[in-house]
Amino acid sequence: MIALWQHILAKIQTGQKVYLLTTIHNQGSSPGRQGFKMMVAEDGFIYGSIGGGVMEYNLVEEARRALRGDDLKIYLKKQVHRGGKEDSSGMICSGEQTVVFHPLGQIQSNTVQKIIEALQNNKRGTLRLSHHGIDYDHHTLKRKFECTISSPHEWMYGEAIGFKNAIFIIGGGHVSLAVSDVFSKLGFHVSVLDDRDQVNTFGDNNFAHRKVQVSYKDIAKHLPEGKNHYVVIMTNTFVDDKLVLGQLIRSNYGYLGVLGSRSKIATMRKVMLAEGFSEAELDKVHAPIGLPINSETPYEIAISIAAQLIGLMNKK
Repeated sequence: MIALWQHILAKIQTGQKVYLLTTIHNQGSSPGRQGFKMMVAEDGFIYGSIGGGVMEYNLVEEARRALRGDDLKIYLKKQVHRGGKEDSSGMICSGEQTVVFHPLGQIQSNTVQKIIEALQNNKRGTLRLSHHGIDYDHHTLKRKFECTISSPHEWMYGEAIGFKNAIFIIGGGHVSLAVSDVFSKLGFHVSVLDDRDQVNTFGDNNFAHRKVQVSYKDIAKHLPEGKNHYVVIMTNTFVDDKLVLGQLIRSNYGYLGVLGSRSKIATMRKVMLAEGFSEAELDKVHAPIGLPINSETPYEIAISIAAQLIGLMNKK
C-alpha cells in the first residue's frame, strides 16, 4: 500500500500527471476487490492492481490514452465480468466491480504526502474519493470501507487508512531483512528493533516502516500490547533472545515466537523454567518459530513464519 503512494508522489513531484484507479465497489466473483488500487503515470509507469486480466489491461490503456490529453476528468466505470453484457470487462468469472479514475498532479502532493506519513507511522485516518476530488483526514471509519453510488456523476467512497496488523521484529540480521520484506508485502506495519549501532542488514532494510535502535534490557516499553500485534524474536545471541522473551512472555500479543534450533529452544526452556517461568507460559510461545518445512535460507524461514502466523490469524 505505501509503495503505491510513494510512487505516485515521486511522479507528481516531477510534474507528471497520474491516474489513480481504485475499485470502490465489487460483488460476486470479481477479480478486483473493494480497495484494490493501481497507478498509471504519464510516462507509462504502472504499479498495483485492480484485478488483472484483460479488464485491467484495457483500463490501463484507457488511462494512458487519457493522460496524453489535457482534459483529465474524474469518472467511474462499471465492469461486468460476464460475456454479452453491457459494460462487459471481457472476463467471464462473473461478478462486477466499479473502478474510479482519479487524475492526480502536483496540486494533490500534500494529500498524498499525508497518506504516506500516516502509513509510515501507523496512524489511522480516512482516504476519501468522490466526484469532487480526493482528500485525507484523521477521522476514522467504523468499517474498512464506505461507498455510496447514487449515479455515475454522484458518488462517495471512504477507506480507512492505517495498518490493522503490526509485526515487531527483534533483531536486524539477514532473517529479519527477509521477514520484513515478506510481511510488508502482506500488508503489515513492520518495525525492526536492534541494540547494535552498525549492522548492514539493519541499516539497509528498506522494507521496514520503522527501525529503532534500543536496549534489549527495556525492550517491553517499545512494544505496545495488542491482539493484532505480532512479535518475532531473532537477535544474534542466545542470551539476548532469552532476555527479550523473559520481558515479553507475560504480555498480551497476538503472536510471540523465537527463532532457533530445537536444541537451542530446549535449552532456553530449561533455563527459563529454572528462573520461575511456568510450563503454561512457555507453551504459548511459538518456538522454534514457523512451520516445520525444513526451511534453511532467510526467505524460506520468513515464508514459514508468515504461513504459521496467517494460519493462526485466520482461525480467529
